[in-house]
Amino acid sequence: MTNETDTTTDGTATESRSPEDMDLEELREEIQEIDRDIVELIARRTYVADSIAQVKDAKGLPTTDESQEARVMERAGENANRFDVDDNLVKAIFRLLIELNKVEQRDSR
Repeated sequence: MTNETDTTTDGTATESRSPEDMDLEELREEIQEIDRDIVELIARRTYVADSIAQVKDAKGLPTTDESQEARVMERAGENANRFDVDDNLVKAIFRLLIELNKVEQRDSR
């Protein structure tokens, strides 16, 4: 098997290795990094959703937009299929994210 070169988030080159070439600790460290990235993306999404709430409030729009939620869920399913991840699981996660944002939007009004 040949090693490929990947680029990390900070732009440094690393050799890509198969899971068989990594030990358990290295794999766990990779999971920790992915988990941090997920939390960072949730925080970023929440920040943008808060900005949307402010715009909705300023324009007198309702908190809930069912057609937008449907589009988000459709996109979530498409992305899940694109990356070969269970679409029901991904949609469940997005339902939780949407509910979190709606609760925060209602609380801020």
